[in-house]
Amino acid sequence: MRDHPHGRKPHPDVWTGRATNRVQWLLALAGAACMALGIELAVDSPWTGGGAPLAMAVVGCIAAGLLVLFGTLAFVHVALKVDQECLEVRCGHIGVPRRRIPLSEVVGAEFLPLVTPRHWGGWGYRWRPDKGTAVVVRRGEGLVLRLWDGHTFTVTVDDAEVAVRVITERLRTRAADTAL
Repeated sequence: MRDHPHGRKPHPDVWTGRATNRVQWLLALAGAACMALGIELAVDSPWTGGGAPLAMAVVGCIAAGLLVLFGTLAFVHVALKVDQECLEVRCGHIGVPRRRIPLSEVVGAEFLPLVTPRHWGGWGYRWRPDKGTAVVVRRGEGLVLRLWDGHTFTVTVDDAEVAVRVITERLRTRAADTAL
């Protein structure tokens, strides 16, 4: 058995974390309702004003419903995986959008106790020229990666403090290995 500094256990080879936003399900429900309205209008419409307005209403309801439904389901949760080589972020149930950042491109990581959608202009995959890129699925703790090119990447994830320790340890190990 090895002694570990400060009585801590070593981090696993692959660290995973996630964050979930249950409010997004309500928005997805609204999108499904919009689609249902469009289908109802198409199937059983008492509309007598002509075919073009009816077609526009049906297409509009279904398009808006699909956009809201899939747009919100993509950001119901985020999954973060840190292994020996990279950090990978996957959004939603399909895992898209996805971003893979090799640890060789990371300078450092820091813990943020509070990241809010308001800081980034809403939920989802965000980019702001003054702040960098972020995946924000809920209000709460997160981590910020500082990249070699000067950009930052922020992710809201549960146990972000542990993720920062894992990333920092991996960066130290990589630096020690390259120094040899």
